[in-house]
Amino acid sequence: MASNRNNTRRDRRSEASGRSARASRSKGSALHTDVSGEPISRHTFVTGLLGAAGVAVAGRLAYFQIIKADDFRAEANARRLSSQKLYAHRGTIYDRNGNVMVSSVECENVYVNPQLIKKKQRKKAIDALVDVLGVDRDYVEELVDRDTTFVYVKRQVDEEDAQILADMNISGIEFEPSIKRVYPYDNLASQVLGIVNVDNAGVSGLEYYYDEVLTGTDGSLSRERARDGSFIAGGAYKKVPAQDGMDIVLTLDVNIQRAAEEAIADAVERVAAKYGSVIVTDPTTGEILAACSYPTYDQNDLEHASNADLNLRVVTDVYEPGSVFKPLVVAGGIEAGAITATTSFNVPPMVMSGDDEVYDVDKRDFAMDMDIREILRRSSNTGMVLVGERIGADNFDESVIKRFKFGESSGIDFPGQSLGIIKERDEYDGASVTSMSFGQSLAVEPVQVVRAMSSIANKGVMTTPHFLKMRAGEEVDWTDGEERAISEETAATLADMMRTVVDEGTGELAQVPGYEVSGKTGTAQRAGEDGTGYQENNNMASFLGFVSTIDPRVMCYVTLDGTAAQSYAATPVFKTVMETALPTLGIKPTR
Repeated sequence: MASNRNNTRRDRRSEASGRSARASRSKGSALHTDVSGEPISRHTFVTGLLGAAGVAVAGRLAYFQIIKADDFRAEANARRLSSQKLYAHRGTIYDRNGNVMVSSVECENVYVNPQLIKKKQRKKAIDALVDVLGVDRDYVEELVDRDTTFVYVKRQVDEEDAQILADMNISGIEFEPSIKRVYPYDNLASQVLGIVNVDNAGVSGLEYYYDEVLTGTDGSLSRERARDGSFIAGGAYKKVPAQDGMDIVLTLDVNIQRAAEEAIADAVERVAAKYGSVIVTDPTTGEILAACSYPTYDQNDLEHASNADLNLRVVTDVYEPGSVFKPLVVAGGIEAGAITATTSFNVPPMVMSGDDEVYDVDKRDFAMDMDIREILRRSSNTGMVLVGERIGADNFDESVIKRFKFGESSGIDFPGQSLGIIKERDEYDGASVTSMSFGQSLAVEPVQVVRAMSSIANKGVMTTPHFLKMRAGEEVDWTDGEERAISEETAATLADMMRTVVDEGTGELAQVPGYEVSGKTGTAQRAGEDGTGYQENNNMASFLGFVSTIDPRVMCYVTLDGTAAQSYAATPVFKTVMETALPTLGIKPTR
């Protein structure tokens, strides 16, 4: 019996052990269950994993091959293709007679690919670049040792020099086409014409002002490169031609421009002036025939040019105009009805302008009766103080300052024009009107004076000074800038008074044989840089005149700044310029 019970226990343990083993195997084969709780087979699970991986790979391939395909293709092309800019020719600039003043020529930018320069040719390459291009040896050595495939050595190299380098056939020295400006008349009118940078963009003068007109549309050249940066013969090649810029014709005349530049340079040196300027116009149209300042600069030698010398001072700089301003005061006074051409004053030797004593240059010690013509002939400061007092502050502001548009743009087509330093009416003090009456206590740029004075020369109508004559073969219309400032009768009266100044007065040295000349001298003391007042022997000597009195066709304004000399120093410059301008323009003698 005991033996049977033991056997029965062993049989039950064996059966339980079997059930446990089967349960264990069942759990081991059911690694996961589905959402209903039923077990998932190993085969199904592996198949699911592979499917998910396939979807991920397909998505990644779609990202690379579809979504980002263009980006990766562009990146690959950038590494494989070399793209060079093909510079458009800037428009040619002509003077009024068709003489080329500025043009563009083809040249080469020289660069190196250090990866192609073999060690045994390194010195040869450096020597060649230094000798032919004139660049610094240390600079070149640093370039050829860079870890790159492209670095400029020198841009805008003459084709002759580039060809010398090319003939040496030195691996790693390479070239790209470029364009640069050339100046057939050297540095003539350099301040007017201005300069461009190495990318052919205008940065000063008319090159800057008319940059959009002169600039064309650059093209491109794409070529396929190998891994070392060398070009692949027969590789990919694409060229988009450049479209050249528009040509323009200026109002300048190269002969008058040269005469003006030579005359002002000689005068500055002769009277030890700091600066000098000349502007020559046709007062009936506003065309600028010549404009210059001295010292000047050479566009081909910018390394030695100062920023100050790049300025065309007749546009950018402001001065107290001095006695040149007096005819405009008289014209404004006549228009306001405050005076007439025959108004006479008893002019004392000294008058007060605020707290300042004002004398005439002759230093006389007695009073004189003077009419307006005599006041201008003698350039009497004391007489003009009386004229200013007669006009009055309100009339002066309206009939002189505002009438001739001082403090406003002249409309000139040139960058950097100053608007001057002009007091508003509510800023006038006890000395403002009297001092402005003889050209002090206000500062204007010469081109403003020229525009205002054109009204006297042009039957009362102010014209806009300008440089552009033709664009794209068509005449440019500047008549929109014309504005009547004074009556024709007042203009004729002032022109005749200014003729007396040259025939018999302070402007006698400006006489041009065979011609009637109307003009006005000016000597304005310059204030010190510390603002403490006017300085002795620091003047702005000037003369403005036009020919002829009845039918003016050419006006010239000369200024000499920072000199001990007075207005007599400017009159010979005017005469010299006129002796070239009058026959050049075909203006016949009037006497």
